[in-house]
Amino acid sequence: MFYKSTRNSGLKVSSAQAIAQGISEDGGLFVPEEIPSITMEEIKSVGDMSYAEGAAFIFSKLLTDFTDAELKYCTESAYTDKKFATADITEISHLFDGTYVLELWHGPTCAFKDMALQILPYLLTTSLKKLDVHKKVVILVATSGDTGKAALEGFADVEGTAIMVFYPQDGVSDMQKMQMTTQDGGNVTVCALKGNFDDCQNGVKAIFTDDDIKKKLEEGGMMFSSANSINWGRLAPQIIYYISAYSRLMKDGEIKEGEKINIVVPTGNFGNILAAYYAKRMGLPVNMLICASNANNVLTDFINTGIYDRNREFITTISPSMDILISSNLERLLYILGGENDELIKEWFGELAKSGRYEVTENVKKQLSENFRAGCCDDERTKATIKAVYDKYSYTLDTHTAVAVCVYQDYREQTGDMTKTVIASTASPYKFSGSVLEAIEGQPSGDGEFVKVERLHKASGYDVPRSLAELESKERRFTDSIERDSMQSYVLSALGLE
Repeated sequence: MFYKSTRNSGLKVSSAQAIAQGISEDGGLFVPEEIPSITMEEIKSVGDMSYAEGAAFIFSKLLTDFTDAELKYCTESAYTDKKFATADITEISHLFDGTYVLELWHGPTCAFKDMALQILPYLLTTSLKKLDVHKKVVILVATSGDTGKAALEGFADVEGTAIMVFYPQDGVSDMQKMQMTTQDGGNVTVCALKGNFDDCQNGVKAIFTDDDIKKKLEEGGMMFSSANSINWGRLAPQIIYYISAYSRLMKDGEIKEGEKINIVVPTGNFGNILAAYYAKRMGLPVNMLICASNANNVLTDFINTGIYDRNREFITTISPSMDILISSNLERLLYILGGENDELIKEWFGELAKSGRYEVTENVKKQLSENFRAGCCDDERTKATIKAVYDKYSYTLDTHTAVAVCVYQDYREQTGDMTKTVIASTASPYKFSGSVLEAIEGQPSGDGEFVKVERLHKASGYDVPRSLAELESKERRFTDSIERDSMQSYVLSALGLE
């Protein structure tokens, strides 16, 4: 199977090339030339496999230029109980009747990004060997909080790579900031940006497509790649956990073979819910995909109207990983729904760059309404949801999963749809201890971060992840903070190319 660019349908590269390159030279995103299918028998068989075995099987349909041995090496190296706190890699909790919380945060950085970023280094280094590339790979990452740490953890001291992470200075939680700025590894760099996540993301994309910078890297024996979900090697692993969850629910007798489910995803950059859409297109029985946004509700408005408009106030919320107004992965969805018309994509995203707004065709609007529902939830309702679920079910949600639960409850009340539903849970509540504790106790706390962690431990009864507890005594290595227009020079300087 080959991969095409959303902005040049005539371009075809192997999956190894797509993963190594990260983003197309024309600024488009790589997508499979056709979406492979998975049968119900195959989905059922995944339930009898380990997570690593199931992942290798599903990857074999998506990364067809990888050998079975290469896929087995990648999946068995990534998905082990040495890296994840549970042998099943993910956990499924029953919240209320017919509603299941898919806990994706039992990896080393306590966020769902580990599901992809523990395997991406193996996929990337294997791709480079397949392509006979011997350049040093520079991984550039823009993060709204979780991707940065997960990427740092995955690529720390990986031979032949360097990783540079940019995060919004005032747009991540205290715990997320500590996770990144204390990161070990001789090949890692972390820098705060005086701006928001969209500034970080736009800066990274601009660097990727700058010919002068690429020339300097070439002269220095280096090349860029990405660990953001613009990289197909980041997105493809996310498809797997939806298929795996369905197979486990079927095996446990919670759903019948072929029974359709709803999937609810808290999302800002649209990658996590896009992975669920790919799973549906492959053959997973999905009724409706429910997109949950916080107060930065640009995706809610888009799905409901077909008009994407980022010209609005950027709101800093207690669910910072979703504080995004430019959702990169939407480009992949629109490419599919628009009949793989690259001219439409260039037109719409050209308008977005120029005016901050575009409107899709009536046909695309119709397809959106057939596959997606959307809702949003502000901070007050997020905290109220955390409190209500804690009181009624003795279950502690993080601030992002709470947005998803809130939006889902709205959806169920509005539609009466009682289809069994999987809610993607994206982070440990300990990553946002202050906000979660405030929701449970009803008032903010002036205590230090680790006092809050201990109090949340007493309230929730959940074990404190060791990786977070250890941060209290770790040295803060990275303190740089730069202006938005300094990113390019900072990258070149850090790489010794300026």
